[in-house]
Amino acid sequence: MKLSKVISLEQAVSMIPDGANIGIGGFIGCGHPQEFSVGIEEAFLKSGHPRDLTIMFSAGIGDGTDKLGLNKLGHEGLLKRIIGGHWGLIPKLQKLVFENKVEGYNLPLGTISLMFRDIAGHRPGTFTKIGLKTFVDPRIEGAKMNERSKDDLVELVNLHGEEWLLYKSFPLNVALIRATYCDEDGNATMEKEAATLDSLSIAQAAKNSGGIVLLQVEKVVQNGTLDPRKVKIPGIYVDGIVVSRPENHMQTYAEQYNPALSGEIKVPVDSIPPMALNERKVICRRAAMELDPECVINLGIGMPEGIANVANEEGLPGLKLTVEAGGIGGVPNAGTAFGTCTNPDAIIDQPYQFDFYDGGGLGQAFLGLAECDKDGNINVSRFGPKIAGCGGFINITQTSPVVVYCGTFTAGGLKVAVENGELKILQEGRIKKFKENVEQITFSAEYAKDTGQKVVYITERAVFELLDGVLTLTEIAPGVDLEKDVLAHMEFKPTIAKDLKLMDARLFKDEIMGLKKD
Repeated sequence: MKLSKVISLEQAVSMIPDGANIGIGGFIGCGHPQEFSVGIEEAFLKSGHPRDLTIMFSAGIGDGTDKLGLNKLGHEGLLKRIIGGHWGLIPKLQKLVFENKVEGYNLPLGTISLMFRDIAGHRPGTFTKIGLKTFVDPRIEGAKMNERSKDDLVELVNLHGEEWLLYKSFPLNVALIRATYCDEDGNATMEKEAATLDSLSIAQAAKNSGGIVLLQVEKVVQNGTLDPRKVKIPGIYVDGIVVSRPENHMQTYAEQYNPALSGEIKVPVDSIPPMALNERKVICRRAAMELDPECVINLGIGMPEGIANVANEEGLPGLKLTVEAGGIGGVPNAGTAFGTCTNPDAIIDQPYQFDFYDGGGLGQAFLGLAECDKDGNINVSRFGPKIAGCGGFINITQTSPVVVYCGTFTAGGLKVAVENGELKILQEGRIKKFKENVEQITFSAEYAKDTGQKVVYITERAVFELLDGVLTLTEIAPGVDLEKDVLAHMEFKPTIAKDLKLMDARLFKDEIMGLKKD
């Protein structure tokens, strides 16, 4: 008789050996097998096992608290090594790394997705230029996050006279992934998932490493009832199936289920409310002026999320917006639903999205601006004990010919008034973001100069550009004083364009700007 692959959560967790290398799926909350995170924590707190695990994940899997995602695994002794792309929403894992209690490595999100595929193919690693001249480069930090991290996971190599990075492969013993439905053999579909992510690649990597694949689903159905064209994970890969509780199978951490995110229905986009007129809207409006409707575009997490809102309010037609999780078209979502799209045209696997990105498929990228230095380098990945991680930032910013950074000029208590076509600084932020040197190089201005990228840095009161490799102030907001409101709050004096312009007055008025007509 054939043994059922459907097992209890406790049975599934007992199959994970101490010291295992585990690949875990998910993007914030989307596609994450939360049931397994809960079960592993419960087993460890009860018995001390499994322990000394190495986990590898591409996107940040958590909600910024200790309640969800990989934060459940944030216990000393449970983890030995963490290899992750984005860390901003997993504070318990950040703390373990900062206190030197685990090994920590921060690799580019997209490169980790591709590594899973290369592990599956028994290739020595992932060869790419992604990460050169950033903190990932072994000549700088080698992606190591603390003193405990001794192994060189990234190697500088020379191929045909050019510098490349090799991200080294290693076997995966366990894959933890999720789908919507599966049959009794484990053939799994993802109808209700807002992204398919790198689940297939993780499963193949573990299976071809001689490991096991554990699958979380909403429901098990009878063999022969699933459309084979919709099967994303073949049952030949699956060793154990766990039926999840609803609270551990939310579509995103923002809501239990929204069919507009998985492409099952379309909702009117005019139901999305416009942003209030504040510094964020000013920045997103100015960034929207850079939009090229002929380009494929990526909008990053944080400040750039508002650009989609502005574009929708302005009625900009036919923008080809994408998100790194695999969504193409529609309106990218924000917050804990980031990585998903409302009304997507297509949802492809995350590794294929990064094949397209890494190969130069993007025309424009809009990313956050956390720290900028005198050379134009950007840091979004580390700030003392706060480890945000690079996420897909390096993949996206190193390959797009146009990169636009968006963020407030200062941080920590900034208050402004936007009225009558002008900007007034009511209270200055405590933290200067334009520094002599950034703490960590997530974006290399030197690399950008070498590759001829157009780079724009947009704040609510000033716009800079990287011109011939030199950070240059090109615009200031009407109503602000150059010396008092701009230069006085920078740790260095930038080059100032001879034809320094005022930012468009329409940015600072309540009515629609008319970007569609432009």
